[in-house]
Amino acid sequence: MTNLIFVGTCDFSGKVRGKAFPAKQLDKRLVRGVGWTPTNVQITCFDEIADSPFGAFGDLLLVPDAKAGFTAQFGDRTERFMLGNIITLEGEPWDFCTRALLVSALDRLYSLSRVRLLTAFEHEFQLKGESSLIGEGYGRLGFEIQRPFCEKLMDQISEAGLIPDSIMKEYGPNQYEVVIRPEVGVHGADAAVIVRELVRSTALYFGEFATFSPILDPASVGNGVHIHMSFLDDLDQPVAFDSEGPCGMSELTASFAAGILKYLDRILSLTAPSAISSLRLQPHRWSAAYNNLGFRDREASLRICPVTKRDQASIAQQFNIECRAVDAAASPHLALAAIIHAGCQGIEDGLVAPSPTDEDLSLLSVEDLATRHLIRLPESLEAALDHTVNSPIVSSWFPEQFIPVYAAHKATEIAHVAAMDTSARCSAYAKTY
Repeated sequence: MTNLIFVGTCDFSGKVRGKAFPAKQLDKRLVRGVGWTPTNVQITCFDEIADSPFGAFGDLLLVPDAKAGFTAQFGDRTERFMLGNIITLEGEPWDFCTRALLVSALDRLYSLSRVRLLTAFEHEFQLKGESSLIGEGYGRLGFEIQRPFCEKLMDQISEAGLIPDSIMKEYGPNQYEVVIRPEVGVHGADAAVIVRELVRSTALYFGEFATFSPILDPASVGNGVHIHMSFLDDLDQPVAFDSEGPCGMSELTASFAAGILKYLDRILSLTAPSAISSLRLQPHRWSAAYNNLGFRDREASLRICPVTKRDQASIAQQFNIECRAVDAAASPHLALAAIIHAGCQGIEDGLVAPSPTDEDLSLLSVEDLATRHLIRLPESLEAALDHTVNSPIVSSWFPEQFIPVYAAHKATEIAHVAAMDTSARCSAYAKTY
């Protein structure tokens, strides 16, 4: 039987699409890749093709990266997967390749500050189907029922060369959270894609179906993605922490955080980009509803995470900030690229991080929020997209045609669900994510 390797890209819709080739061709494919079509970037999460400037014209290459992928064994079935870069026939990065867009953002950060980004993505997901369990949020029994799944998943993550951190039964029905240790640079987003795909494959192996949809039921909890970030210098020393800085943030971290917060409303269409994402981004959902900084606050869009003083020597290694206005409808590469660019803008402009909030922001008036440079984040994908499209600063971070093409993609997704009620929208996204 021919052993196949699937090479894919995580596209504008956050879906992994690609082609498979015989494993014996790997050496050739690492150089020449497989053929790819420009208009593929406009395939939405509902398999419609948005307006495309490319039409039926053009050719590209999707070239696998030998350092980004996994081989997973499920009984007598072997899965081989590699992430790839989309390049032109001349060998240049394509303007709409999400992985190339992230590399460009990382290069900007390094050029500005001589640091590399260390990231870890936390993923929440749900196993579809009715649950008869009551009272098992974070519970032992809720975990034990899915122990074989959890153990198999963590084994596969290890086999993929990543370092598993923890897995647990989350608060929601059939909801779980998986956490891995951080990775440097583009591999942080690569790891996020790999974990998602391993969750899906492991669930199928056990006769389950996993969904990362932002929310299944507005009366219940949502599924978020939390991106933890810190910095390393050229000597691999952590530089995010400063014991004399605000809440422990170094000057670099504080300016980076301030940039994220200033531009968060304008990048939300890239980080939480589904028509139901706003249902999760509400006050009192332990989510992100405002562009606020929080100190150990799980209602904040950007959270300064706790460190334990029981290990004084490793406080600098532990220290990180967490962006919570993200979900799995986004490509990890594109979401992280947008966050990095916002942070870099904060560094370039010398922004100072605001004071952390410590009250219920939903009780404040618009005027009171404004005096503290706080805003309610866009409450629909349409509004979020308007903020993105109408921001010259955000447009300047990306290739010239990127924002118009992305906006057309999302407009088609919005139109697909426009006539649906909330329940039908949630159901549609649960099936695709």
